[in-house]
Amino acid sequence: MFETPLTALVLSGGGARAAYQVGVLRAIARLRREALGPLARLRNPFGVISGTSAGAINAAALACQADRFEASVEVLARVWQGFSADQVYRADSLGVIRSGAQWLTMLSVGWVIARWRRARPRSLLDNEPLAELLQRLIPLERLQMMFQQQQLHALAVSASSYTTGEHYTFYDAAVPVEPWQRTQRVAAPTRLTQAHLLASSAIPFVFPAATLTVDAQPHWFGDGSMRQTAPLSPAIHLGAQRLLIIGAGRMQEPVGRAVAPDGYPSLAQIAGHALASIFLDALAVDVERLRRINRTLALLPDAALADTTLRPIETLVISPTQRVDDIASRHLGALPKPVRTLLRGVGVGGQGTDARGAALASYLLFEAPFTRELMALGEADTVARRDEVLRFFGWDRMAPGRRERAGGEPDIVLP
Repeated sequence: MFETPLTALVLSGGGARAAYQVGVLRAIARLRREALGPLARLRNPFGVISGTSAGAINAAALACQADRFEASVEVLARVWQGFSADQVYRADSLGVIRSGAQWLTMLSVGWVIARWRRARPRSLLDNEPLAELLQRLIPLERLQMMFQQQQLHALAVSASSYTTGEHYTFYDAAVPVEPWQRTQRVAAPTRLTQAHLLASSAIPFVFPAATLTVDAQPHWFGDGSMRQTAPLSPAIHLGAQRLLIIGAGRMQEPVGRAVAPDGYPSLAQIAGHALASIFLDALAVDVERLRRINRTLALLPDAALADTTLRPIETLVISPTQRVDDIASRHLGALPKPVRTLLRGVGVGGQGTDARGAALASYLLFEAPFTRELMALGEADTVARRDEVLRFFGWDRMAPGRRERAGGEPDIVLP
């Protein structure tokens, strides 16, 4: 059984930055175990799980193992702790030459030569290894069992259709949920597959688009963070009453942060800025919008509240307290040499304070030194907010006792 009130876990996108999410979840699992003791194994804390891009992969892994929350978090942690880029994309010289080198050739030398050579690379990198990892990591065949056992209410992943220009939320639920539609946003109930996860995590330009069938028509899809104007919407539509939101970047920069002038921006700087707007900005704006709605609802009298379908949604947002770009700058040397050579062509290089293009590289740094530091930051940030986390879930009010139900199954005793 999942805990009530119905709590949603919302995981944003961000490529390798999603390691931070696993650190947060690891700390939450530990805080929950400390607060509830053996009772922690009885219930899944998240009835709704919604994810985008790399967050969709983390979300699906947790959803398929909803009956063993702590174990599923540890499985994810082992993967992220031992990550190497070749588990996600072809990082060898031949793989890079076949994809990225041809792609950069088209940019630098021109379409005439590319056409003459009949070179049609689809992306900077080939993410074929990721498909193999998903097959091993995410047993989607267990999802229906999780619904039947009431361990999970719903799972949602998002992707963006290059075919129609619309943003799609693909979801599966224990009971039918009426699809919703907004401007340029469509919700589609479906049986989720690894293809949906590949589509959701197909970073634009970096990884190739994936094809999915929608209404009996083939669509090409890319990363779900693109055109995602309301990342909290799927969880709310699926019935969540409170949201734990884990970001992949700082929600806002300190006021007055000094930036040294560095001449005309490189292609890597521009690309990093563009990816930040895709992966990070929409979440901060949607959280701000939800909090504004909550404040407005708090001012309404009961009679007015009865006339609206809006309801207050409790939220807890946990995001990095340090700049992920700065962390990435310390680990550029961990990238495989062929990938470093490729990225050097667009302006990524250096190390530490002399690093350039670290923002772009941070999305591709699926290397253990970087992912481990991000996980450690996620754990530290969460433990620092221990009391806030316990209050949000109500674990600070849980009594460490049990009562026996008719069938002899222990249940949680509330004060």
